[in-house]
Amino acid sequence: MKRILITGALGQIGTALTMRLRQDYGEDNVIATDIREDSNSPVVNGGIFESLDCMNKEHLLELVDHYEVDTLIHLAALLSATAEERPQFAWQLNMGGLMTALEVARERQLQFFTPSSIGSFGPNTPKDATPQDTLQRPTTMYGVTKVSGELLCDYYHTKFSVDTRGVRFPGLISYEALPGGGTTDYAVEIYYEALKNKRYSSFIKAGTYMDMMYMPDAIQAIIDLMEAPAENLVHRNAFNISAMSFDPEEIAAAVKAEIPEFEMDYAVDPVRQAIADSWPNSLDISAAQKEWNFKPEYDLAKMTKDMLEHLKANGVGE
Repeated sequence: MKRILITGALGQIGTALTMRLRQDYGEDNVIATDIREDSNSPVVNGGIFESLDCMNKEHLLELVDHYEVDTLIHLAALLSATAEERPQFAWQLNMGGLMTALEVARERQLQFFTPSSIGSFGPNTPKDATPQDTLQRPTTMYGVTKVSGELLCDYYHTKFSVDTRGVRFPGLISYEALPGGGTTDYAVEIYYEALKNKRYSSFIKAGTYMDMMYMPDAIQAIIDLMEAPAENLVHRNAFNISAMSFDPEEIAAAVKAEIPEFEMDYAVDPVRQAIADSWPNSLDISAAQKEWNFKPEYDLAKMTKDMLEHLKANGVGE
């Protein structure tokens, strides 16, 4: 990677990734794009930013050519809960945007990354130590687009030799940007509410395990995969990765260890609970470990301490 263009750069992953890549590769070598603008965002103010509808192929090609881009990181998409509210638009954006980005990568011979998700699995997928290669029959539009995206990226690599790469992200926890309509959002919201109000009502019920990862580990995973020698990669586009698996009670206990007065109750959202119930409890991440040395740094306790410290520093709870 030398000159990198990111779509969806104002999202939860995009914000953290843009800031890290600018630090590692230089501000002039990272072009952040999004369909919306946020004048208060460091993504907009801290380097090159362009407004872009990711389904506008001509505009995307113009930006790639103008900035002499060699790497395209495509993040623009609707997340799980939001996609269930607008399934037709979710298909249009998640698949139309991906096809547009892949075509640009093919025409300009770009290295390419797009994330998949644990949402690509379904209720008939093995729940524990979910294999890298297994049954995928999701019951959500988000999941359908993620499975389709995995296959499409495989196709572009096999058919057109595009250097496509990707991971299946678990729930991601970050202090840099609020989540945007995902089923695992409770694991971010709990930290904000603990600092603001010393209590939280979880929309996911007790005993519901889902894989999670702290954003610094997720960003490092993207960089490590993109920098890995191509000849080492067997799976390429849908590596299982995870750092931890917990239920709401366990994250509440971790928060309470730092904020003793914290209390949590439940106000279960049946839509997001149904989505969570269709996902794995834990993933087998051995393929990522073997093929590009994936190794997360944060567990639940270390993440909780770091997350609360950063939120406090950002003025949350004051």
